[in-house]
This record gives sequence, C-alpha cells and structure tokens, in this order.
Amino acid sequence: MKFHWFHLMPYPYLPEDFKQRYSSIWVDPPAAELYDPVKGHQVYNDYLDQLEFAEQAGFDGICVNEHHQNGYGLMPSPNLMAAALARRTSRAKLIILGNSVALYDPPTRVAEEMAMIDVISGGRLVAGFPVGTPMDTAYCYGANPATLREKYREGVELIVRAWRERRPFTFNGKYTQLRYVNPWPTPIQTPRPPVWIPGGGSIETWEWCIKNDFLYAYLTYFGYLAGAAVIDGYWETVERLGAEFNPYRAGFLQFVGVAENDAEAERLYAEPAQYFYTHCFHLNRGYVGPPGYASIATIRKGVRSQVRDSAAQVQGKQMSWKEILDRGCVVAGSPATIIDRLNDMADRMKVGHVLLLLHFGNMSHETTLYNTTRFAKEAMPKLRHRFNEWEDKWWPRHTLANIRKPARLAVAAE
Repeated sequence: MKFHWFHLMPYPYLPEDFKQRYSSIWVDPPAAELYDPVKGHQVYNDYLDQLEFAEQAGFDGICVNEHHQNGYGLMPSPNLMAAALARRTSRAKLIILGNSVALYDPPTRVAEEMAMIDVISGGRLVAGFPVGTPMDTAYCYGANPATLREKYREGVELIVRAWRERRPFTFNGKYTQLRYVNPWPTPIQTPRPPVWIPGGGSIETWEWCIKNDFLYAYLTYFGYLAGAAVIDGYWETVERLGAEFNPYRAGFLQFVGVAENDAEAERLYAEPAQYFYTHCFHLNRGYVGPPGYASIATIRKGVRSQVRDSAAQVQGKQMSWKEILDRGCVVAGSPATIIDRLNDMADRMKVGHVLLLLHFGNMSHETTLYNTTRFAKEAMPKLRHRFNEWEDKWWPRHTLANIRKPARLAVAAE
C-alpha cells in the first residue's frame, strides 16, 4: 500500500457560534467578518510545514486540492501550493487533487501549469482532475451545472492529448477551439503524468476512469465503513468492462488519529473532529445539488454525492466523539487499533492508495506533527506489505534520478 498525506487547509479560527450566525461555510460566509489574513499568514506556513514534514516522515505522496469562497479549504489554487512544495521537497510525489478543469478557459492553462510543476519537481507530479463540487463550480464560478461534466471531460481530453502528442495540433471541441495547441514546457513524465480522478460516486465516472486508464479516488469524509458500497460498485464496473483488477487503480481517503490509547485519542482528536463536522461541513443544502449537476444514470442508480449526504447528516446537530468513531468517520486509538482497522479496510475495499487526513478541523500544529510521526513510525510499516504483489501503474515512473535537493544558499559577505 502507498500512503499519502492529504491536507484540506481549513480555516481554524471560525467562531464557536458560526453555525448559528451563518448559513454555510461555502459560497457566502463573509470573508471580511471571518477571515484574518494576518492569522492566515501563519496558517498557510504551518500547513506547508506539515506537508514538508510528511515527506520527511516517509509518506509516498503529499496532496493538495482546489476549492473556492469557503473556510473549509483555503486553496483556491492548488498549483501555487504544489509549486512551493516542489522547491522544498525532493522525494514525495506531488498529488494535485486537483484542478477543476471546467473552470479554466482554455484548459491548456492547466496543462502548462502542471507541466511546470512536473519539471520543477523532477517528474513527481500526479495530475488530479475533479469535476468540482457544485458550490465551487455552479455557485462560486457560475458554471452551468447541466453542461459542466461534458465541458470537464472535453477539457481533460485536451490536456492529456497536449501532454501525449507534444507536437502542435488543432483542437476543435464543443467548448474550446484552438488553432494552435503547443504548450511549453512539456512534462518530464512520458507519455504523460498519471491521472487521478477524485470522485464522489458518479456511475459514468467509474466507466470513464477505466476506459482511459485513470485512477479513481473516492473522497468521502464518512469513513471506509460507509464508503465500501461505492468502491464495491467501482470494482463491479471494472469486472463488467473486462479491465484488469488491480488495487492500485483505486484510492480512498480516511481520517486517522493515532494516540497512546483511546483516552488520549479523545483528548487530542475529539475537538478537531467536531470542529470539522460542525463548522467545516456546515453546508447550505440549497448549494449542494443544483439541477443538472448529477447525471441521470447516477440518480437512477441511487448513488448520492457525499457532499449532499454530509449536508443532510450534519445539518442541525453535532456528532459526539462516540458517534464519529462508531460510524468510522475517524479511525482513532492506539497504533494497534489503527493497524487493525486499516487492515480491515484493505480486506474490504482492496484499495492500494490510501489518502490520510492526519490534520483535520482546528487541530494544532503540534498535534498534527505528533499524529503524523506516530502513524509513520508505528502504523505505516506494518501496512506497507499489503498489495505488494501488484504493479502500480498509476504512479510516477519517470522521476529524475538526481533531483535537485532543497538547499540554503550562502550569502556572500560584503
């Protein structure tokens, strides 16, 4: 198994009565009232320090993503974060989950920026392309939800083709028409960087990933017990389409809190978890399901988006720590407990790429480093052997052997 340190970068200073005073964490919470850019300066730098520390601790990948106009995730540009990390790391793969392609006109901007990151990092880019939440796309950026997926897929097709062909060509799509497609720079990785598709359970996304040889990553904040049905559906689609079963063609996200025992786990992680579910997932239900956003096939299948489900489950109440644990939203406890639960996840889901949220909510910097260190030293080595018999075909393989190491430059004396 491969382990990736995923950061949402939430704003940790929301007031206690945020839920009572504001209708949503997304789209319309007034930044002038809630966001302090001076505190934000420290927050961003702490978060970048944590991602760099994850590389030092031995994680395979470090992950960033894209969201807009919210306190849930302070990354309107994951490419800026990845560019900063490309210069300050040398081994961990940079997993951008991702760029919301339908929001870029033309999408070749994404091809160019991701290629820059691949080159700066020495070939360590994993390119993620989410459709984007309805809050980000339809409400914050004004995208038409009825044409969003079609525009998104056309954009991904253009980006992948630009990387593969590496010679000028003409693109005449429905949403983008370009006489000259000739992005500079080109990625180090050939024929292209691996593509991961973060998803919430859309039926056609499974088929599309399989047919294009993209990794499908199911990102849910309600744990592997609730997420198993979606992953089961994905593996059933793999079998139906006659594709190779391989655990590394799937990824899954899980909250984890490592401690000495259950009592310490509650002391360290209960408040950050409740902050996340109460504040960071306080969603106005009017923003989570615009007409046209979900496909007809997905509606007929009865697969519900985790964003919509979260709004329904969390709205109007606060989950207790016991409820958070019982549901499997957070796997927390001693290293032995973590190993046992993640082995159970591996047995049930057969997922080779595990994305871990070891920071969540308003967790302190010190607690985050503690959690990261204990997982890396005491849990990760006991789980790495899972799925070693499979070849990971969705991972950077053309990384430069001698990557430029981060270094401090000496200042010449005057």
